Amino acid sequence: MTRRALVVAHRTRPEAVRARDIVLRELAAAGVEALLAGDYEEPANLPEFELAIVLGGDGTILRAAELTRERGVPMLGVNLGHIGFLAEIEPDDVHTAVRRLTAGDFVVEERGTLEVTVFEDGHTSTGWALNEATLEKTDAATMIEIVIEVDGLPLSTFGTDGLVLATSTGSTAHAFSAGGPVVWPDVDGLIVVPLAAHALFARPLVIGPRSVVAVELVSRSASAAVVVCDGRRRLAMPVGARVEVRRGALPVRLARLTPAPFTSRLVSKFGLTVEGWRGGSHRGPGGSP
Repeated sequence: MTRRALVVAHRTRPEAVRARDIVLRELAAAGVEALLAGDYEEPANLPEFELAIVLGGDGTILRAAELTRERGVPMLGVNLGHIGFLAEIEPDDVHTAVRRLTAGDFVVEERGTLEVTVFEDGHTSTGWALNEATLEKTDAATMIEIVIEVDGLPLSTFGTDGLVLATSTGSTAHAFSAGGPVVWPDVDGLIVVPLAAHALFARPLVIGPRSVVAVELVSRSASAAVVVCDGRRRLAMPVGARVEVRRGALPVRLARLTPAPFTSRLVSKFGLTVEGWRGGSHRGPGGSP
């Protein structure tokens, strides 16, 4: 049986091309056939593959997730972007990483997704997201008027520039930039972050994994909206439409080579200062060290 690995590289960065060439050589040495994502116009045309290697930033990884999620294939991210929260390794480690990946020397970490459904005049459109579904106004000169519901019960109504509905994975992406909390990946919740809302109660919310969040674009709204999933897939949302967001049935699977705790990733990716930490020390009963 032929072993195959999908290779997804950033389309324009020279460093992605160099890293891709290294990956292709290492795959060939391991007897694994490489499939270049750019050679296939439709994801459905891809042959079966067992691994995916992604060369780029988080945007490239989100593009690769479109190709791997339904197949349940783990993907390894090589960070060629700025922060690269979803990536596992840096470019200098590509040789070793591909050898370990093809040898099966890795663990799989599953990240939850969102299922997104827009209801409008008897019609439905669907999408999904790994990071977030963002409700964005289409008229820059005005606001949208929305009602937020949780599990079928109204919570609040207000005018706003938009709304971010994120997974814990997406808490360090758009939701973070909008003032939302950082949520550890093993917290399986749904984060709601209003964007420049005109309201007294429009704080970020963290909602349980079995809940359904709905947002209705009320009839008095001066602007229509669009739901953007992971910055890539768009669903139109006219005035009067309603979007429901719930936990997705299919996760995205990430290949991990090192068991780095999320705290360490957070410190590394954001360059946080931890000077003064009493590393390894602890206090016992009564406060004694």
